[in-house]
Formats: sequence, structure tokens, C-alpha cells
Amino acid sequence: MTGFSHRVEQVSISGIREVFEAAGEDAINLGIGQPDFPTPEHARQSAIDAIESGASDAYTSNKGTRSLREAIATKHERDNDLDVDPENIIATAGGSEALHLVMEAHVDPGEEVIYPDPGFVSYEALTHIAGGTPRPVALRDDLTLDPGAVEDAISDETAAFVVNSPANPTGAVQSVDDMREFARIADEHDVLCITDEVSEHIVFEGEHRSPMEFAESDNVVMVNACSKTYSMTGWRLGWVAASHERIERMLRVHQYAQACASAPAQYAAEGALSGPQDQVEEMVAEFERRRDVLLDGLEDMGLSVPKPAGAFYAMPKVPEGWVDAVLDRGVVVVPGEAFGENGEGYARLSYATDMESLHEAIDIMAEATAVVE
Repeated sequence: MTGFSHRVEQVSISGIREVFEAAGEDAINLGIGQPDFPTPEHARQSAIDAIESGASDAYTSNKGTRSLREAIATKHERDNDLDVDPENIIATAGGSEALHLVMEAHVDPGEEVIYPDPGFVSYEALTHIAGGTPRPVALRDDLTLDPGAVEDAISDETAAFVVNSPANPTGAVQSVDDMREFARIADEHDVLCITDEVSEHIVFEGEHRSPMEFAESDNVVMVNACSKTYSMTGWRLGWVAASHERIERMLRVHQYAQACASAPAQYAAEGALSGPQDQVEEMVAEFERRRDVLLDGLEDMGLSVPKPAGAFYAMPKVPEGWVDAVLDRGVVVVPGEAFGENGEGYARLSYATDMESLHEAIDIMAEATAVVE
């Protein structure tokens, strides 16, 4: 057998997936990072119409349909007060491909990428795949990323740093002052800020603002997707927005790796972005109710958990053996170390499940807590 690339040998199967595979069929799943709501009907209908008319039968532009990119640009004007040229957007196969494009286009072998630890599992893996060197940075006690820690970690080898708010796996929301500081760091140190805003609308306290709003240079690249906001994880439709020069380089990767995002998914995304937004508001309100129920349950168990201000994750500190005890009792949770070394001693819980299952899971976790403590 021939060998394998050093880059791929540095990457392992996600610890999240390993937990899923080990879980029984009847387990209550607090591990999965996707909303349990249906995709909005108007988004589904947009895809159906495109399929039935034959509009989705052919390749689209590499960047995506013009109408989708215009819908994304309108969304950024509406929600983020940003003037984004539709020509400076690439529709991608989910936020994951968008992140991949950014890394491949901006990171040379040996260059460093700074990212939060604990943080989304793709940051480290995609850095390795690009040939870069991961540079994880520990979070504050409230599980937000400290701009000062990012700035201290910058070296002559730094190509980029990642900001993720609202964050996976922590549910933390960065302050407006933090976002302004991240933009300043990108400008003053001439390094790329990769801002992952996939969960931007799922905010309970505070306010989502993008570093792109405050940047004075083009050193901010935005990654986003329909996955969380519109419960469209299976549609695999994301995008990346950046300057013309950066988009042109990322397009070189995208056109050979992907050609274009799925055409039916593009029409569905256009429908989601352009249609009524009521379902988003209803979903966020329900997530906040679930969050409060989960936090009350964790506190009753005596577990310490920084209050998540967004997304649909909580990350309590847990005693040794807690994750295994919970898994053994049929509730899927993810050990914190799956998200980085600094996640050890934590567990990630997703409350993207119905309230009845959440209450049942809380009772089971309380039983497990009593056993291991």
C-alpha cells in the first residue's frame, strides 16, 4: 500500500461523530448541532419550483446564481448594515466548505492559524489540511475569546485568526467591543480575521455584530450559512463574503473542488433569505426557553455552567466520569476535549431537541451526576 499525505494523517475522525456512532438507537440526543425544526415551507417550495421548472438541472455560475448572491447581499444590508457586492460572494456547500476555501486560499505550509479552544472542530482540522500550524487560544472564564489573547498569540508566522460568535461549542456571544477589537487587530497586524457567523441570529442576550462592520482594511472574511438560522443543515448551503481579490483566490479553489453549490439548495436558500422571517424569531424564542430549562436543571445538579447567550449549546463543567455515566444511561453528550485540550473537564450539550426529551435527559443526567460525585 502506498502512503498517505502528512496533512491528512494529522486529522482524525471528529470526536462528535464517534459519540454518535456509539450511541444506541433509542438514546436522547443532546449531541447533535442542528435545529429540530422543519425548513421553512417557502424555502422548500422555492426548491420544488426550481426542480419542476428545470431551473436546477444545470450547473450554476461557480459563485452561485446571481439572484441568490443578491439575496445574500440584501440580507447583509438588512441584518448587518453591510454593503456587500454580490460579485464578492461565493455560494458554497455549507459553511464547512466556506471555511475550507478561506484556509486553502490564505494559509501557506507552516503558517499559523489562531482559533478558540474549545472551538469548532473544523478549525484545527482545516488548518492541518491546508498545511498550516494550529495555534489554539484558551478562552476567558465566560468562554468568550479574549482579543488580547489573540493579539498576544500573533507572530511573524500568523496567517489568520478565527472568531466565532455565537460560538460552537460554547454558546458564547462576543461583545460589540470585542468585535471592534478583532477588526483592529486584523488591520494593525495585517493578518486575516475569519469570522464564522453561522449562528448569528440565535442570540438571547447581547447583540451580534460582525468584525467586518468595523474593519478599515479588507482583512476580514465572513463565513455564513443557512444551516442554523433556517434549519437547513441537510441542504448544505453556505457562503463566503470578502473583497474582490480574496474572492477571486477562493474561487480558484472552489471551481475545482466543487464547481458550484447544489442548484436546488441555492433556490431554497434564496427563498429562505428573501421570504418571511417569522419562523426564525419563533425558533430563537423556543431555544431560549429550552436553554433556561436546561440551565436550571444543571444548576440543580450542582454543575457550574457559564450562561450561554446564543446558539443552542451549553458547556457545563463536569466531574470525571460524568460523560461516560450519561452516555451509559442513554443520553448523548459530547466530551469537551473533542473541541480542544482546553475543553477537558467540560461537556457540550445541545438543546436542539423537544422539551419533553430535554426534561427526560435532565432527569437522567441528574441521576448520573449523583453517582459520579
